[in-house]
Amino acid sequence: MLLYPRLDNGERGYVRTMSAQARVRGVGRREEARERVVVRFAGDSGDGMQLAGGRFTDATALGGNDLATFPDFPAEIRAPAGTVAGVSSFQVHFASRDIATPGDSPDMLVAMNPAALKANLSQLKAGASILLDEDAFSKRNLMKAGYAVSPLEDGALRDFEVMRVPMTTLLLSLAEGIEGASSRDAQHARNLFALGLVSWIYDRPTDITVRWIEAKFSKTPVVAEMNLRAFKAGWNYGETTESLVAGQVHVAPVKDLPAGTYRTVNGTTATALGLIAASVKSSLQLVLAAYPITPASELLHELARMGRAGVRTVQAEDEIAAAGMALGASYGGALGVSATSGPGMDLKAETIGLAAALELPLVVIDVQRAGPSTGMPTKTEQADLLMALYGRHGESPVPVLAASSPAQCFDAALEAVRIAVRYRTPVILLSDLFLANSSEPWLIPEAAQLAAIDPHFAKPPNPDAPFLPYARNDDLARPWAIPGTTGAQHQIGGLEKADMTGTVSYDASNHALMTRLRAAKVAGIEVPDLRVDGDEGAQLLLLGWGSSEGAIRAGVRRVRQRGLKVARAHLHHMNPLPGNLRQVLSSYERVLVPEMNEGQLARVLRAEYLVDVRSHAKVEGRPLFASEIEAAILGELG
Repeated sequence: MLLYPRLDNGERGYVRTMSAQARVRGVGRREEARERVVVRFAGDSGDGMQLAGGRFTDATALGGNDLATFPDFPAEIRAPAGTVAGVSSFQVHFASRDIATPGDSPDMLVAMNPAALKANLSQLKAGASILLDEDAFSKRNLMKAGYAVSPLEDGALRDFEVMRVPMTTLLLSLAEGIEGASSRDAQHARNLFALGLVSWIYDRPTDITVRWIEAKFSKTPVVAEMNLRAFKAGWNYGETTESLVAGQVHVAPVKDLPAGTYRTVNGTTATALGLIAASVKSSLQLVLAAYPITPASELLHELARMGRAGVRTVQAEDEIAAAGMALGASYGGALGVSATSGPGMDLKAETIGLAAALELPLVVIDVQRAGPSTGMPTKTEQADLLMALYGRHGESPVPVLAASSPAQCFDAALEAVRIAVRYRTPVILLSDLFLANSSEPWLIPEAAQLAAIDPHFAKPPNPDAPFLPYARNDDLARPWAIPGTTGAQHQIGGLEKADMTGTVSYDASNHALMTRLRAAKVAGIEVPDLRVDGDEGAQLLLLGWGSSEGAIRAGVRRVRQRGLKVARAHLHHMNPLPGNLRQVLSSYERVLVPEMNEGQLARVLRAEYLVDVRSHAKVEGRPLFASEIEAAILGELG
């Protein structure tokens, strides 16, 4: 477990010797202090960019900075090496203050080959730093990346600070001094050389990476030695090379973090921990049944490693079977959960409808990705909202929740289980690829402060009174009778049930009654009022949902720094919607809804509240950026 420590004020003090805009080319060294930095590691899929980014993230967390990450990789297991289509990247945004997004544009790009440079160059602003392995810019590699002329020679990089480091040559020399090390070992260690150099540039702690290398490669001493020397060589290169364009950049620790123990989590881990916490708080056996699908497979992998916490996982033969297994687990008195992405949701729809008719708990987690069909499996999107709300036959409303940040996935999972158990209903929890893979610090809650979830299993009824499986409590929830409970035998299945008795019924008035009771139960779920962060006199409200939260928060902050007034609010409960939402919408002259789809929430709000909300839509397979939100707000404010 990586702990993100609380640092006291003044524990590390940095002296600002040059401004953040300072540029020193070839004259001595510079040191500067910055409030925030965005670094992107990019290379071929086999270059270990995810590993380097992950190690840099851990060191940054240990250094006391707030952070957010964004891994990005191709859909193919092994895309053609050296091509733009095969580029994998990992972006880290870290700061000495609270941050909301992984950043829009990198301050430094680490490019391990020409393809990585070409794929990312257009996203850099003038003055950004580029660190590259100049040995990789061979004629063959340039050709595979689509370059007719080397960008190192044609002036294409004149607007950037370029650090050309012969990484491969240096590492081959290192390998000669390690008995048993090969040129292949040296090539595979380039990512750790780059990590060492970037760690020096941004003054990151090194002990955590050294310990990781020693533990990771403990069974292969030669590889361990090669990687350890590569990492240290990268650090020493920065320390000793006077001609290096970059100096050291210091980003001080955050000073105003709430006290407590932190760890870095991505949305997948936070979701898994939330489900386990719900299992403990409800005393229900957690059973996750899933079929492998990107990007939801990682949740199956994560929970499969947590058997010591009492988790049971099943890899089903298909999506339909996975949903059926999860629902069967709930019928047997366990906490049934299934996870998937868009194409799998299509296949689970019938079983979700069955769970709505049976009125049993079931949690279905949809880690959204770009569609339709297989679409872009490793790119993010928010386009499953309408499917989650309406994508079943018949009148079958179900509660829908949406997580808003990697760490908030913990609370979202806990809330999904609470609703499913209390109200005896399937619940759909919407995450997405951006949330699942991105990381941020998470303040670990006190377990004792998490509310208990009481399943209220049906007890053996009075022998003189019949068991009524569709009698309802104040929440309109029916009894949850575990098979084998004395006197609680009853019929189940997808056919319509008679009110109270639960026998199969084709009566018209009974069907109308049961349809309205199921709808009223969902509509009556307790949902917190929508909280608005608004400036006095603001006429524009930004309303978001899901993973747009960070970009909206950052965009609004930028606009406020300009002296403009704006309000923002964020939805976590998509069905039922907060009770005060109508009042909130009517309180502003204009409402702007940014989302990564073609305006799905905007469509729902127009239909439900007859409000002319405006949509800011993005369907590029990439998350919303703070700069885009800022521009959209300025456009609305004129």
